[in-house]
Amino acid sequence: MSEHLLSTEQVCEAYTELRARVTEMMQSLTLEQAQAIVPHCPQWTVKDCLAHMIGVPEDVINGQMEGVASEAWTNRQVQRHAEDSVSDLLSIWETNAPVFARILPNIPQPVISQFMFDQTTHEHDIRRAVSKPGARDTLAVAVAEGFIRNSLAQQSDPAIAQLANHKLTGFEYLRSLSGRRSGAQISKNGFDTETVEAFIRTMPFDIPESDVSDD
Repeated sequence: MSEHLLSTEQVCEAYTELRARVTEMMQSLTLEQAQAIVPHCPQWTVKDCLAHMIGVPEDVINGQMEGVASEAWTNRQVQRHAEDSVSDLLSIWETNAPVFARILPNIPQPVISQFMFDQTTHEHDIRRAVSKPGARDTLAVAVAEGFIRNSLAQQSDPAIAQLANHKLTGFEYLRSLSGRRSGAQISKNGFDTETVEAFIRTMPFDIPESDVSDD
């Protein structure tokens, strides 16, 4: 296993903690907040983002893996739950949790960490949309950061691979390398912007044109 990836047990623990945090946060939202646009994913509302988060384990449980991780796959999750309320979505998430908890430890690395990277990314996308920052020093962020560092270390371009050992750590490292910071912000964080851009071109997300804050 890569030195950057956390253990399967840690990934599972991180997911349990994340689901509890996101559930509590979503239960506190007004209908208006649930319909707010997510700045990091402007094609989605907060509820749409949650639909994707609950839709991934739902699809894994049901074996609906055609086009996994593609835009079409994620859009099907959102459309499937278009008429559901936040309460409906959280109920599905809770119902599926014990079943998914038996599956999750059997998902191999780095796929299990990639799943957690996606969940963590969207937790913070939602937090930004509803102005509820926090949960930045969590096991979830550590797992997601490990996934990104591992992905970088596997790159054939030595300059990109070197980003795996960059001195910046934690939440800001994660957001800088996951399409959640502009080129100017990436540079300000001490990265060579062109190298980061070359890496992100290989990933299913883009660098925003203008600055985006999580605060």
